[in-house]
Amino acid sequence: MAAGTAVEGPTEQLEWEHHCIQKVVGAMAPLAEALEKGGNVDAETLRGIVQFMRTFADKCHHGKEEKHLFTRLEEKGVPVSGCPLGILLLEHQKGRTLVTHLSELTESYAGGNSSIRPEIAKCLHELMHLYPGHIWKEEYLLFPMTGKVVPSNELTGMSQDFEAVDKTFGPDLHDQFLRTALKLEESARKTPSP
Repeated sequence: MAAGTAVEGPTEQLEWEHHCIQKVVGAMAPLAEALEKGGNVDAETLRGIVQFMRTFADKCHHGKEEKHLFTRLEEKGVPVSGCPLGILLLEHQKGRTLVTHLSELTESYAGGNSSIRPEIAKCLHELMHLYPGHIWKEEYLLFPMTGKVVPSNELTGMSQDFEAVDKTFGPDLHDQFLRTALKLEESARKTPSP
């Protein structure tokens, strides 16, 4: 966690991570707008978004949810198909697919193919559309349900599991990715409008 950030339990940690993800998703809007107007955006900013979404949003954040939270809920009788777990899993997969597509488009764009600006903008819009609703479902449906069906001692164990996941990404994971999110947000804000 960022210095001075107090986190009570696993769902609060996931909510804090959502805050970082929302910063990066918000940074996509000025980039998409510039691309739609025929402007250029920094390919390194697009690469930074891809890296952040792959590493922090998917491998770290979604990894914790899928391996620890969803598994624990399934053990408590929450069906893995349907709402909410099945839908959230589908949305995780959709996010992965979109980020892979964005990565491919970004490399083509970085290689000089400026004709794919509209495709990049469309992909960014799809990510911007996916994440707010996904985060809402988790924070207002999944996390309250977690507090009701998972006993407090198991929540403590899940927090420890989350810490173990974080350690696999190196020290100061959250500080590092918050800085990355803020840097991407700043880069996107400086994107010139054509």
